Amino acid sequence: MADWERVLTTLVTERGDALKRYAFLLCGEDATAQDLVQDALVRAIGRHRPFAGQDMVQVEAYVRRIIVNLSIDQNRSLSRWRRFLPLLATPDQSPDPAARIATTRDMHSALRELSPRQRACVVLRYYEDLPIADIASALGCSDGTVKRHLSEATNRLAASFGPSQEGRSWPSTRKR
Repeated sequence: MADWERVLTTLVTERGDALKRYAFLLCGEDATAQDLVQDALVRAIGRHRPFAGQDMVQVEAYVRRIIVNLSIDQNRSLSRWRRFLPLLATPDQSPDPAARIATTRDMHSALRELSPRQRACVVLRYYEDLPIADIASALGCSDGTVKRHLSEATNRLAASFGPSQEGRSWPSTRKR
């Protein structure tokens, strides 16, 4: 196996999920995010960039940059089509933007009610997808402290939101 194949295989196995979440934040759709990551990896391979000797952080940064560029290009082409979309079809009903704004506002409000440590743990765990040990290292505390903060924060967020509209509720971290 060539060095570039080994580097990209390691990148996909170790950081593939993080790359997909990153792409999802850029495009907002799961299937499109998957396509962005795959296209970025193909472009990274196609450029015959010498990955040998580079650490995974540099390679991941290079692929993330390609994902951003692909997302921007895709939005440009979609914006052209969006001008003609009303001419092609009209939706039966449009989603209520006020509900989305209210949900976002509620989430931000609930996060602000958490302590700074709890908020940091939630962001590092569920947004940055860091393992407990890395969060503990970043915050300068023990693994148990991070787990306690995450448990308390999840319980507080679950209490703030209660059952969702589909009848599901936030997963509880309490043992029953």
